[in-house]
Amino acid sequence: MTALAVTGCSRCGSALEVGDLRCPICGLAVGAPREQGVLPAVREQAKVVRCDTCGASLEYSAEVKAPRCAFCASVMHVETTADPLEQAEVFLPFTLEPVAARQALSGFLARKSFFRPSDLAESAALESLRPMWWPAWGFSAGARVSWAADSDAGSGRSQWAPHAGTQDMTFQDILVSASRGLTEEECEKLAGAYQLASAEAAQRGPEDAQVERFDVTRSGARRQILEAVETEAREQVERTCIPGRRHRNVHVAVVLSSLETKRYALPAYVLAYRYRGKAYRVVVHGQDAGVVLGEAPVSVAKVLLVVGAVLLVVGLLALLFLK
Repeated sequence: MTALAVTGCSRCGSALEVGDLRCPICGLAVGAPREQGVLPAVREQAKVVRCDTCGASLEYSAEVKAPRCAFCASVMHVETTADPLEQAEVFLPFTLEPVAARQALSGFLARKSFFRPSDLAESAALESLRPMWWPAWGFSAGARVSWAADSDAGSGRSQWAPHAGTQDMTFQDILVSASRGLTEEECEKLAGAYQLASAEAAQRGPEDAQVERFDVTRSGARRQILEAVETEAREQVERTCIPGRRHRNVHVAVVLSSLETKRYALPAYVLAYRYRGKAYRVVVHGQDAGVVLGEAPVSVAKVLLVVGAVLLVVGLLALLFLK
């Protein structure tokens, strides 16, 4: 469902969206819709299935019996909730087939690492493979960025000289996670590899692909949006604004001048495998088989071997020191 701008802020004129309690730019409280000449939005009653462990919610399907969470395999329960109008506007298609996701898992298990069990690739068994669309806010913003830093430009006899400035910047298609099933670190690593130009209104992916619902409102995502803008602004300042070859003590202050948002559904495969009775989770990007994130067991024997070797070295050094 598209997030339509229902009116403009009475103080700064910025666009407001359905559900906004405050202007995203100047923070002015939004009056009741009727006071603005707009009829209040009708909230539908919608069924979702929510995980009892991680809290992720998925679109309800009557065909799914005794549902298990695609993210952590815990039991889910059906609940009826007022639809908060936080639904994906555009879906990115799956360009990676399930067989390629399985191959990506095999490559992940075969990675060489000293602390991994040597028989991991041979002994691990695939338990489940679930295609998912996870939710994210995509935003474009304009901002006035003030910055200050020290650099070697114009330092004269000193090593550093102070510099400062103000710059208007624009930021396009920065993604902020609205998922509860994936961690922030997983979402951040997945987000960088999506082709947002391939977004479309219709869902296109495996028939059994599920859709995770938005669990973060636009107003709730404001803190993450500002943090993302500040991070991007700092990087732009360091690349293009600070004179000289070296710099330090970079500080930026950001004031938003515009903010437009979209609700994305982003494709990924969530796989579970079992090794020696314990389950582990791996997430494979839905468009790039090279992006594989997950958990792997640690060989207790190898850890004990390293600890023993360290203790042995420490003991020998202690004996040498005492002599």
